[in-house]
Amino acid sequence: MSGEALVWPMIVAIGVLTFALRLAPLALLAQLPLPGWLARALRYVPAAVMAAIIAPPLFFAVGAPTIEPDLRRIAAAALATLVAWRTRSTLLAVVLGMLALWGLQAVSA
Repeated sequence: MSGEALVWPMIVAIGVLTFALRLAPLALLAQLPLPGWLARALRYVPAAVMAAIIAPPLFFAVGAPTIEPDLRRIAAAALATLVAWRTRSTLLAVVLGMLALWGLQAVSA
């Protein structure tokens, strides 16, 4: 087989391996009774992940810290935060935050 013919099988194999490596600990944890303190701590994982995804674009422009605020991004992030806080829905917060950001960028472009 040529190198080009191996690309897609390799992509699929790497995807399956990555999925299996991430599923294994989750499947194991799902079978074990978790201590109360760990179950309480795991409730904060979605908020921590969202903060890690959203914060860098707010405070870094092109990989460097910036002091110039991007008001469109800050407004969209504020809306997403409010939606997440009121509805407890991560998906709704992401969708409405992105729609707000795209709308603000379209209006001010």
